[in-house]
Amino acid sequence: MRRVTVLRIATPVLDDAANFFTDRGSYGYEGTALIGGIPGRAADRLIIPDQHATPAPRASVRVTEQGELDILGALTDHERYFARIHSHPCEAFHSPTDDDNPVLTQQGALSIVVPWFGLGLRHGLDACAVFIREGQRWRELPPGPERNRCVSTG
Repeated sequence: MRRVTVLRIATPVLDDAANFFTDRGSYGYEGTALIGGIPGRAADRLIIPDQHATPAPRASVRVTEQGELDILGALTDHERYFARIHSHPCEAFHSPTDDDNPVLTQQGALSIVVPWFGLGLRHGLDACAVFIREGQRWRELPPGPERNRCVSTG
């Protein structure tokens, strides 16, 4: 039986993410961020590390060394990261690059992929691809009851 991860993401976090991805996407750039907070509470922190993006048509994004330090120092001792959220130029899916660079590797971590350079987030999480970390791989959670049990907003 799978252990069910339940993550509630505070609405302002998704609003901030939508603004960030829309800004990046308006220039043809992908973006990446992490969602964190105190376990047992709604995830209320969006951490946007320093990053370098290459524009479309070969869009890509990587976290800089400073960004890695940003990630390490952003949370308090009582907080942790629950999800990575990043954008893709077109459809939302987990690319081989995403699989090779998981960022979060703990069981139950989420990877949220926002389509259309982040514009898809305007339509909520159902417009995004959501994956859950199980073992050494990511399993997709398509929109529907299982995803709704694992992740919600509010």
